[in-house]
This record gives sequence, C-alpha cells and structure tokens, in this order.
Amino acid sequence: MDDTVDLAEYLFTRLRQIGVGAVHGVPGDYSLASLDHVQRAGLHWGAGALATSFGVGELSALNAVAGAYAEKVPVVHIVGGPSRAARAARACLHHSLGDGDLGVFAAMYAAVTVAQARLDCPATAPRLVDEVLRACLVESRPVYIELPSDMAAAQVPRPTMPAAIFPSTTSEELYACRAHILCFMIAEAERPMILVDGFTARFDIREEINELVRISQIPTLTTPFGKGIVNETLPGYKGIFCGAMGNKELQDWVDGCDLVLHFGPLRSDVNTFGFSARTNASKTLFFEKNAVEHDDSTNLLLLNEVSATKLLVQNLPMDLLKELPAPTSSSPVDQQTFWLRVSRLFRPGDIILTETGTASYGGQSFVLPENTILINSSLWLSIGYTLAAAQGAALAQREMFQAGDRPHGRTILFEGEGSLQMSAQAISDMIRNRLDVIIFVINNGGYTIERLIHGFSASYNDVQPWRNLEAPSFFGAPRDDLLYPVRTRRVQIWGDLESVMQDLGIQSGKGMNVIEVFMDAADAPQSLKNIADYTEAEDSQDSDISC
Repeated sequence: MDDTVDLAEYLFTRLRQIGVGAVHGVPGDYSLASLDHVQRAGLHWGAGALATSFGVGELSALNAVAGAYAEKVPVVHIVGGPSRAARAARACLHHSLGDGDLGVFAAMYAAVTVAQARLDCPATAPRLVDEVLRACLVESRPVYIELPSDMAAAQVPRPTMPAAIFPSTTSEELYACRAHILCFMIAEAERPMILVDGFTARFDIREEINELVRISQIPTLTTPFGKGIVNETLPGYKGIFCGAMGNKELQDWVDGCDLVLHFGPLRSDVNTFGFSARTNASKTLFFEKNAVEHDDSTNLLLLNEVSATKLLVQNLPMDLLKELPAPTSSSPVDQQTFWLRVSRLFRPGDIILTETGTASYGGQSFVLPENTILINSSLWLSIGYTLAAAQGAALAQREMFQAGDRPHGRTILFEGEGSLQMSAQAISDMIRNRLDVIIFVINNGGYTIERLIHGFSASYNDVQPWRNLEAPSFFGAPRDDLLYPVRTRRVQIWGDLESVMQDLGIQSGKGMNVIEVFMDAADAPQSLKNIADYTEAEDSQDSDISC
C-alpha cells in the first residue's frame, strides 16, 4: 500500500472516520476533481457533509450554514475553490465578484463557522484538516474548508486512526468527584426540577438524560426546542414549559423549585415564549457542552460525565395522558386536537420534523413514544428548512438502520404549504434517492403566523395555491412501482384523517406519502396565538422608540 494519498481522499477519509456517512451538495467545475474521491472514501453522494463550488455554490448555502451555527449543528462545508495560481494572480474568474478578491466569500463565512482552513500547502494540509474537524466536533458547529482545484490530487501522508481529532476525556478520579458534588446538590434539594432543552441532543447525552428522568422521577419539563428528547411515557415527564403563556399553576410550581437542572439551554424569544419561560438563575444549573454554569460562575463539570446521575433517585410520579373524546367524522379538521390525534401514528424509532410556523407550535402537543427524534427550529426559523432536512433525515434513518445503529423507523414531516414553496425541489431529491417519507402538508391558505401578527387579510400574507398532491408526479415519481409506492391523500374532515391513520401503506412509511390537510386560515394552535400576540405587542413597542 502506498504511503501517500491524494489530499481529497485524505479529507473524505477523515470525514468517514469521524462518523460522516454521506456528502450532500451540487458539483461545480472548481470541485469536480475532489468529488471523484467521495465514493473511494466509502461515502455516498446524497446527504451529510456539504460540498459546494466557490462563490455561487457556497453563497447559496450560507443561510443554511448560518442556521446550523445558530442551533449548534456540526456541519463540514467543503468548498472547491480556484487554483493557487489564479488566487495569486488575482484573476477575474467566473463565480467571483470580478474584482480579483477571491477570499471575500470565505470572509463572509468567518462569522458563521468556528474554524476555517484553506488547503494550499501539502505539508500543512493534513494538520489543518484534523484541527478543523476537531473544532467541529468540540464546538458542535459548522466549519469551512476550501480545497483549491489544483490541490485535490496533491500527495499527503495516508491518514491513520484519527486519535488527534477526538476530544480527550476527563480522568475517572475527577469525574467521580464532580458527580459526587452534583449528587449532593440534588439530594439536598427539597423541590428539584429538570428542564431539557434542544441543545441536549447536540451534546449527545439523550440516553443519559432519559436514564436520569426514569430513575430519579424528578419532575421534568422540556422547551419547544427540547421536545422529543425525553421519553414522554416516563412518569416524571410533565410537558412543555410555556411560562406566562401556559398554565399559571405550573409557572408558580416552577418558581417554587429550589434546584433546576437545565440541560442544553437556548434562551431565545421563541423558545422561552417571549422570555417568560425562565427559571430563577440563582437556583439553576445550566448544563452547556463543556461546563455547568451557575449564577454567572462556571464550574467545569463536563457533560460526558453526566451518566453518573443515573444513581440519583427521587420519587414524584405523575399521570399525564388523558383520552380525547372521539370527534364527529364529518366535522372539519381543526388545530385544537389535530396534533394530539395524529400522534397515534407515531412509533418508536420515528424521526419527526415540524416546520417553522403552525407545525412547530402544533407539534408541541405531540405525544411521542420512546426513542423518537423530533427536529424543529427555535432560533433561526428559516422556513423551508425542514422539507430539505427531511431528505437528510430519511437518508440518515436508512443508513443507521442498515448499520444496526437504530431500529426501523419512519421519517414523518409536518410542512406548511407556504414553507413547502421555499424548498419544494427537495421532494425531487427524495424521489431520486428513493427515500421513504411521510409528508403532511398543512394547508391553511397562506402564512398563518404572519396573519396573526399583522395584516390578517393583507395580500402579502397570501400564497399562490399549488396542486401539492401532484408534486410527486411532477418531480418524476415512479408509477405502479411496488418497491417505491407513491400515495397521495386529501384530508378535510376527521373521517378523512382516520382513513389515513388506518391506511396500512401509509403506516408502513414505505415510498413517498403526501397527505394534504386543509384547515381554516384563522385556525391556529393556542400557543401560536399567544406568541403572535406577544410579537405584535413587542413590534408595536419597538416602533415607538426614536433614534
């Protein structure tokens, strides 16, 4: 075996070693040579790490990468760039601004990535690759690697096992000491509480958190961003913490807690219901990725040691789930109970995505079985994100099942009809890759959240009606293919929904399933109405501020 490999192969092999199973992107002339190495490294061309071309490609992805930065999603963005000679000559190249500055786009990415590298020297390239990938893992945020077109075949040492990439762990002695301190604090608390937030999933402690909740039975709430992380069948689970926009008795109970364990906090306006869902900082331990913070001071309690908390025991059982009365089959579907009723479709192992807007707020009412993953956005809120994300989730679901890393589950998306128009081409990618997806298109005649905030009847909140159920056909979905069936259903009344729920084909999740659910334009989940009232009031106050 040769001692050297092409630089592009080194890079993609490293990606494979850190757990990336696929690469997603659009090829361009600056990146074609490097993309020859994707399959050689054992990766697939579909979804995962991001590869784009210089300029037009990378700027098209900037919004998505910024969202990944905001919500702490580790993404490796590989940009196929101009040659070293062209950069040195400040050449006026296609895809550039025409001024000879070929580094301007990398400068734009500096604000939304935690590390960057331009691989312009074979002697330093392997070290730079390892350093950037390590930053991606440690910070759980995007990184940027530019590979000049003339460097893809540059010879570098063959990659070894990437020990230098993975962060080191704390000694067992220090781990035991810190866990003992944490146990003591919880044991001393008379009314402890656990608050699970969305960044918990980024920190890879989902199993430890559920073990803590199961064994201790400490009352546990989640934020909207954190919903789906906790097994909601556990007796300690009490629902979503809505602050002033929720149950007053619950808010009073939270205010009376003398210790709050807040895992993976995101203190954004949407996630805290207008900053009202807050705990007393002096009584709260904030579990960040690398430290536990308390009352503006930091103690280094690393989150990868939190598994010791499974020894903590506290009993406070609760019964949460209540049976809903059966609806009249001929009555129109409404927002009030749709999200609870559709929860019957969910199974352990499912990945469920809710789009920004009606779906993300309605999804707060889901009753989720154990071992499900809920994907939403509580900070960046870029509409159209989850339709494209569902493609990646479905591919990841398939790969993890084939590798034995996850039980068989389905990918289920709840998408607004307006948001669908932002990224509809993702349906084409799903069909091309023969991904199994269930898509619920929530059609309420326009941008409901914007209508509730301002301009309910204004034309700028209207959406051009699409024939959404024809999308699979338009994008070339196969017909009468038993291995990749295509199903489309229209839901207007509860009887229609019940028929969908009983459909064994849809239940299987096999193929492309599109269900369009029609609801009234003025109908919305109560939590969405509350946040819309808050936003309208805040916007009104802002307009009174003079410069």
